[in-house]
Amino acid sequence: MKRKYLICMGMTALSLLLHFEVVQGQEQPSRLSRAEKFYTMYEYANAAKVYETLVDTKNPRTIDMERLANSYYYIKEYNLAENWYARVIERPDADPQSHLQYAEVLKQQGKYSAAKERYKLYIEKYGTTSLLENAIQGTDSAEVWLKKPSKHKLRNEQGINTARAEFALVPTSGGAIFVGEPNTFLGHTSGMTGQPYLRIYSASRHEDATLSYPDIMTDSFNQSSYHIGPVASDKGEETLYITRTYAGNSAEKIKAEGQYWKEQNLELTVFKKTGNNWEEEDFPYNNVKEYSVGHAALSSDNKVLYFASDMPGGLGGVDIWYCEIGADGNWGKPQNAGTAINTFGDEMFPSVYADTLYFSSTGHPGMGGLDIFKAAGTKSSFATPVNLGFPVNSPSDDFAFVVFEDNEDGSKGYLSSNRTGGIGSDDIYSFTYQKPKIGIKLTSTVKDKKTNELLSEATVSLFDQNGQLLSRNNTDVDGVITFDLEKGQRLKLQGEKIGYMSETLFIEPIIAKHDTTVYVTLRLQSVQKVGEKFVLEDIYYDFDKYEIRPDAALVLEKLVATLRDNPTLKIELSSHTDSRGSDAYNMTLSQKRAQAAVDYIVSRGVARERMVAKGYGESRLVNRCINGLKCTETEHQANRRTEIEVLAY
Repeated sequence: MKRKYLICMGMTALSLLLHFEVVQGQEQPSRLSRAEKFYTMYEYANAAKVYETLVDTKNPRTIDMERLANSYYYIKEYNLAENWYARVIERPDADPQSHLQYAEVLKQQGKYSAAKERYKLYIEKYGTTSLLENAIQGTDSAEVWLKKPSKHKLRNEQGINTARAEFALVPTSGGAIFVGEPNTFLGHTSGMTGQPYLRIYSASRHEDATLSYPDIMTDSFNQSSYHIGPVASDKGEETLYITRTYAGNSAEKIKAEGQYWKEQNLELTVFKKTGNNWEEEDFPYNNVKEYSVGHAALSSDNKVLYFASDMPGGLGGVDIWYCEIGADGNWGKPQNAGTAINTFGDEMFPSVYADTLYFSSTGHPGMGGLDIFKAAGTKSSFATPVNLGFPVNSPSDDFAFVVFEDNEDGSKGYLSSNRTGGIGSDDIYSFTYQKPKIGIKLTSTVKDKKTNELLSEATVSLFDQNGQLLSRNNTDVDGVITFDLEKGQRLKLQGEKIGYMSETLFIEPIIAKHDTTVYVTLRLQSVQKVGEKFVLEDIYYDFDKYEIRPDAALVLEKLVATLRDNPTLKIELSSHTDSRGSDAYNMTLSQKRAQAAVDYIVSRGVARERMVAKGYGESRLVNRCINGLKCTETEHQANRRTEIEVLAY
């Protein structure tokens, strides 16, 4: 489980989750034994060196190639990882995970088209999951975000960043504190990263948010044999919540590769200031033998503590949890932050500003690795998370997002990233954000057309007037999704769900003088029940003609999409006329119109044998308007229709 949920994380974030220490050694091992030992201990840099010698043969073992690729991936040598994954997947005995990792490493290098293709090939061979669907959505959205970046302006804080790792900065009244790797001579190195164990630093913070004069802190809370940090502080800066690698003797002992290891999880330690000293308290829900707890963040009122943990009862590998802090200082029991925030992937590095939770995730649709999201709400009640887009996010890991100033004009803060172009393995960036003057939101509810049931996990896509995808995501448990809009745009909204007919709405340009939310409803027709009939609305033909007009083609495109999304669906497409004109003429015309519609759908790549074209003329009127009876034009129009009947599903 550990290795599974550490996937897609940068080495610094990975090193925060667990540590291994040799308890009992063995005699000088063989090259293979050494490689396996390093790999088991997560010492990927060392493992890669040995595996390189093992695969330097005419017919190397597939497992050695896979572990070499994985090792390069974990130490962020993505080009080398891509090279070895590409070789591995050509082998018949390749682990399915290698196929998925190949897609991941392509995505983390910003090769979105290639990554999307690989995700689809994996799904075709091994089946899909919500994580895979989100990964594909992320590749689509990433290309949009790159073309249309947000108004965030990022600056690498060169005054404190080094060739090593610096991350997880927290602003304080006197400056800032952050986590960094000291100079090697100051302490032992981590076998996982090959770098010194993390320590807490202070820095000066200036009016323009620049940082300078980093200095390792000498306080008692910065003393440990292993990693220390990140840090969270209450408003008064009298209480610190510090993540540390457990350094005691209660760690679980594991036998692997002929040796015994101590698996040392994270613990959350509370330090309270008393005069000039810090008194240490244990967080009551640490359980170092079973799981990790860390990455703390306090709500604005200091009454709720959020944290990341892989404790039992979560949704994925690492979830965000919270505890309420009583007026008497007692802790409430840990509660999961809920399905809006947590996924089957990993969620971590929470922070709070006002009524908004910021966090990083590998499970929600993103650009690659950890992406930064925000969600309004508190405890376990949150709105749908919003990806902050590019340049806040990148194909690499982006995390530890904090806001220290927010007003009507914009906001300021910091984030951490191991993106290309940085100084070290992880760098701290400051950001400024200029808010748009007017906010326009489009909120769509997706329902079953017949039953009015709210449809969760329906895919809703937003396109501009040129057909370019702007955003795509799934509805929440209430069948609702919200998009941020730019004013003055004509938009197309398309809803899809397996087992349903896709539906499209056109949104006319919205001119607003203040923040506005537009509410629309997409009603999807079920196509799962054999014998079910429904009218394909807004299919019009010129008088006495059967050729497909451009406006009719737009409607038929919805049927094309539905047939593609539901490969077992077979239909009868029938055309009907009103009672005016002779019976024979109407029968012939309706057959030609039905056939023309089917021919159009076939031209769009749908197999002809999945459709039956049938013209019924005036033989199936839906009202009283038979031959010779005077009726209104509206009544006649009801009989002129194109109808779909489900023949098989």
